[in-house]
Amino acid sequence: MKRKNVYIGKDVILGKNVKIENNVSIDGNSKICDGVTITSGSVLNDAVIGEKCFIKHSVVSDSTVGKRCQIGPFSHIRPGCVFGDDVRIGSFVEVKASFVGNNTKIPHLAYVGDAEIGEHVNVGCGVVFANYNGKVKQKSKIGNNVFIGCNVNIVAPVDIADDTYICAGTTVTKNTEVGDFVIERVRQENKRR
Repeated sequence: MKRKNVYIGKDVILGKNVKIENNVSIDGNSKICDGVTITSGSVLNDAVIGEKCFIKHSVVSDSTVGKRCQIGPFSHIRPGCVFGDDVRIGSFVEVKASFVGNNTKIPHLAYVGDAEIGEHVNVGCGVVFANYNGKVKQKSKIGNNVFIGCNVNIVAPVDIADDTYICAGTTVTKNTEVGDFVIERVRQENKRR
């Protein structure tokens, strides 16, 4: 099968059994390990991609991705990210200057900036890490086995302890302790006419 419009920079290192589809650009000091698949439209620059990863229609810049990770479709991995193994970064997720631990899932429509996320964490749809207060960028830390429901705001700086469960629609502004159940919502009122 003939490949068209694939750009691979002179300093890029490719492992064995790497599959690269059409319209892919890999540049800088990128290293693509064995068994990686990169689908069309992906752009990688100064990226280290671990064994058997699957990169689908995504951008990865100046970051390190562990083994067997799935990135995309349409994910944007900005500089300064480090992912463990078996991480899932899904559609329309943007991650910047963050560590993401093993087996953590951020499946769709989320922004993660300046965060340290542990292992076996679920980050729900529409979650935003509010890392900028208008003057400085601040960091949030998320422990292991944390569940973050849909449409949650994590307002930095905040530390979320292991085994915390954060309900959908919550804005988190305080640290938690191990095993906390966190809910913060205004009571719904239905006013007729």
